[in-house]
Amino acid sequence: MNHNPIALRIIRRFRITYIVISILVCVTMATVLLLTVADLPEYGKTGNPGENEVFHRYLQDGVNETGAVNIVAAIILDYRAFDTLGEAIVLFMALIAVFVLLGNERSAVERSVRDQGDYELAEDQIFQTIAAVIIPCLLLFGLYIVANGHISAGGGFAGGAVLGAAMIMYQLAYGLEKTRRFLNSKTFPRYMVGALMLYACAKGFSFFTGGNHLDLKIPLGDPGSIFSAGLILPLNAAVGLAVACAIYGLFTLFYSGEI
Repeated sequence: MNHNPIALRIIRRFRITYIVISILVCVTMATVLLLTVADLPEYGKTGNPGENEVFHRYLQDGVNETGAVNIVAAIILDYRAFDTLGEAIVLFMALIAVFVLLGNERSAVERSVRDQGDYELAEDQIFQTIAAVIIPCLLLFGLYIVANGHISAGGGFAGGAVLGAAMIMYQLAYGLEKTRRFLNSKTFPRYMVGALMLYACAKGFSFFTGGNHLDLKIPLGDPGSIFSAGLILPLNAAVGLAVACAIYGLFTLFYSGEI
């Protein structure tokens, strides 16, 4: 097989450049993090603040400012909403990275099961019967956790994990082909990107109006009711959808090599 020497030189230069840039980026990030840690106040120093004022602000004014009874949801989806958006994007990027690495190749586990003719769960009538009872309960429970995240313990991350587990169980019980009827390589990115865009646009609107002292505020409702806490309820729904898709997508990619 003849190789183009010009193409080989270009590839070699690209690899060297890539390695050099990667090292520079890693060294720069490590330097910034080390300098940040070195600049932190020493433990027990007399000049350190005696109390955490932010902590008291959350506890005293959290319900009045956000309308959320669950102060954890108020912090995650209101005070530090952009941090949560970054966490959801990290899940999405991890999913994209796995998809790129695996491509359309089926995993070694599925190939070995197929070649050896081992028993599959999708052919197990007992498992399918149990799944038919458990999956609706999991879906209902996951939706409950997402919808009540601003009222009680729960939220988008916990509810999304339960919803993702229900989707995984459905695939194991009935096979990938049946799951693709409602969740496939075309609809999957639409759900993920749609959820992230909804989250970003909602909080972007909230911060823009608040930062410019505009009166276009979302009503907080009565704390403790289902329709309260302003944008926290739809934000929980967006996070739950993103987490559920990410969990299911990672499992499917590792199990079958494709979605």
